[in-house]
Amino acid sequence: MPQGPSPKTSIEGKLFAIVMLAVILGTGIPFGLLQLGANPILAWSAGMLLALILAFALLRPLTRNLNRALQSLEGGLLNFRDGDFSISLALRRNDQLGQLAELYNEVGEILRRERAHVHQRELLLDTVIQSSPLALLLIDHSEHIIYANTSARHLLHDGKPLQGHRLQKILPLCPPELAQAIEQRQDGLTSYLDGESSHTLHISNSTFVLNSQKHRLILLREMTRELTRAEVQVWKKVIRLISHELNNSLAPISSMAHSGKLLSEKIDSQQLAGVFDVIADRCRHLTEFTQGYARFAKLPPPSCEEVNWSTLVKHLQPLHPFALKGELPLRPGYFDPAQIEQALLNLLKNASESGSKKEDITLQVETDPHGQLLTIADRGVGMSDKVLEQALLPFYSTKPQGVGLGLALCREIADAHGGQIRLHNRSEGGLQVSLWLPWPDSR
Repeated sequence: MPQGPSPKTSIEGKLFAIVMLAVILGTGIPFGLLQLGANPILAWSAGMLLALILAFALLRPLTRNLNRALQSLEGGLLNFRDGDFSISLALRRNDQLGQLAELYNEVGEILRRERAHVHQRELLLDTVIQSSPLALLLIDHSEHIIYANTSARHLLHDGKPLQGHRLQKILPLCPPELAQAIEQRQDGLTSYLDGESSHTLHISNSTFVLNSQKHRLILLREMTRELTRAEVQVWKKVIRLISHELNNSLAPISSMAHSGKLLSEKIDSQQLAGVFDVIADRCRHLTEFTQGYARFAKLPPPSCEEVNWSTLVKHLQPLHPFALKGELPLRPGYFDPAQIEQALLNLLKNASESGSKKEDITLQVETDPHGQLLTIADRGVGMSDKVLEQALLPFYSTKPQGVGLGLALCREIADAHGGQIRLHNRSEGGLQVSLWLPWPDSR
């Protein structure tokens, strides 16, 4: 760091000069009076008195200015301690205190620039956060909301400020599904209805320590339904094209394999017959494989009808065992029984492959004036946040032999009925998948 210019006169030099002047005066005057024949005691007394008066007269201005400078520095440092860097010292001194005042002003200017820079970065960060479509809530240890961006205010409080409110007082104003997911600290996808439109949100919870207090950060991201639907439509088109080309090739290959087997039987060649059997078997396997994709790509509109819940449960239990949770509703269900049965079979199959015990796999059926809720829960390994975000997309699978169509088909069936599907991890382990279907008069 470059040093300032050296002072012309130091405080030490001024004090030394005053003391020397007082000593010279205190010894010179008595010698002069003695030469004039004055009494020695009076002469030395007069010299000491005049020396003290002169020293006091010369030291007073110096100490007064020194005290003022030190008081100014003290006041400036107290302002620094309080975070106020706007005060500069107007000390025009040609000594060390003047140099110290210049250094103080330089430090103050640096701190002012740093504070302005930090403030600009905070404004930029706050602008980005406030403009983000990601809803953000910061909760302190006493469950008070200490920060919320614009998206969070519109999502949870009709655009009104949230700072200072207790979270428990805000949740009753939210849709019940969303409030329950936030209160139970669920990580994953949740859906709810807002009037006639449905929303699917991904909720993420994290905790960290700030100012020695535990805080909770809640992030709510709305999944763009239109973008996801457009992506699904593209995949459906690709599947239809691939299935069409494969079927055009598989049919003649299968026919030729059958003809070849008949010829091999005529010439009594068991080895050749085995080759044609393998070809026919692989063609049959590939046909079944493409038919699975075709069912996803060509899902017909649902043919809804009243369905007895007991009949549905009886059809499902022999295929994938589960425990029925709660009582079945008295009001019959209303949906396409074949499609909903297929969706539930896919979900039960996933639950049985999740590592959960069979007795921990449950199905619960609930109804209310708005719709029907079918919930399948297990105690398996659950899903990570990354998997939850992509679980409903076609061709996404974490299984080695999976094709990634089970949950995608379930979502297609739910969408076709005007409903939603939501997934979230259970607090004590496992996954819960809820299939919500509206009544015909509420769609």
